[in-house]
Amino acid sequence: PYRIKRTCEKAGVKLSGLSCHCPLCRPDISVNYLKQAIRFAAECGAPVVNTDEGPKPPWTTEEQDFVLMKYTLTETAAVAEPRGVMIALEPHQQYSRTPDGLDRIYNLVDSPAIGINFDTGNSYLCGHDPIKWLERVKDRLAHLHAKDISVQKSEQQRGKVTGTPAGCACGDGVIDWKKVIELCRQAPRDIVLSVECGTVEQAQRSIKYLKELL
Repeated sequence: PYRIKRTCEKAGVKLSGLSCHCPLCRPDISVNYLKQAIRFAAECGAPVVNTDEGPKPPWTTEEQDFVLMKYTLTETAAVAEPRGVMIALEPHQQYSRTPDGLDRIYNLVDSPAIGINFDTGNSYLCGHDPIKWLERVKDRLAHLHAKDISVQKSEQQRGKVTGTPAGCACGDGVIDWKKVIELCRQAPRDIVLSVECGTVEQAQRSIKYLKELL
């Protein structure tokens, strides 16, 4: 973590968050992994760690999964709180693919260290309106994955998947970025738009497009 911190300082950039995805439904994996990720984040200077609930074990029921997730989040929130690191839950898997499901996970543990890492592209591919969903979670927002979805991918995958690792350049797809930024400005803390796309060229165009809106 200190090597990463020194590298960022040398480059004149700051970390907005760490991708620490581990299955919250699997405390045998996630408790120690996420605790270590939180300690790593605190040392390298990242204020947020992002994660999600799955994939789930094949043999557990839904009710059992939520008990397991509560255990994981309770244990890890206790590590995150004194370090000032937020655990940001992302719409990504079998339960968080709906607004109600994401809220149910968020409400398992009452902790200031738990927030939402909203993903515009995943929420759209899940079959929902990302603007309405973002409006619903803006007061709990800790971080945002700025992911646009091309019309072609939308037609092929929407409603059939729970998300995608990378989208197209911001501004080339279906997401209303002007409205996304407007809602992020209403959040209780500064929000970083972390662009998730496939190539350096797409990243360059995304930054140019978003800066014009900001």
